[in-house]
Amino acid sequence: MLKGWKLKEIVLMSLFGVVFGIVYLLFLHIGNLWAGIIGPLAYEWMFGIWFIVSIISMYIIRKPGAALLPETLAAAIEVMLGNAIGPRLILSGIIQGLGAEAAFALTRYRHFHLAILMLAGAGAGVFSFVYGYFLSGYAALDPSFVALMFTLRVLSGAIIAGIGGKYIADSLLATGSLRGYAIAKAEKSDARA
Repeated sequence: MLKGWKLKEIVLMSLFGVVFGIVYLLFLHIGNLWAGIIGPLAYEWMFGIWFIVSIISMYIIRKPGAALLPETLAAAIEVMLGNAIGPRLILSGIIQGLGAEAAFALTRYRHFHLAILMLAGAGAGVFSFVYGYFLSGYAALDPSFVALMFTLRVLSGAIIAGIGGKYIADSLLATGSLRGYAIAKAEKSDARA
């Protein structure tokens, strides 16, 4: 999967995986506090946070695997830092990464505009929801509540991960720290056109 990748791309993707593994664990605690206030829907509206590294990494690197690998690594880091879910969380990271990766694969890794980034965030939401549906017993809940959960998770993926991921990556690009990555090369070619 890493065939044709430059060392700096692997390092950046790994760095994102580690940083967002820490961020994800932090947001688990924030989610726990929020759920104590508003109930079980608390996590659904903020699920996009847990998909964001796949969007940022793919938007910058633009190669197959750039969504799946950092999402999986972030989940593994989160487990190593003490997430109580344990190794099952790594499978969740893989599934979320595959959901985001699927959107980019649909375009053959050629399009990285906002709509595709939002689709990737939504895809991570759909994949994670299907996995959660079977693992967490959502079938026992009222169908209208399950539909609301699904809608909130997909919207969170599209908005927080899609729009938020683009904003973070564009902000990094503006600092000049992403020179030599696909995102910077694409911006140069867009500027010439």
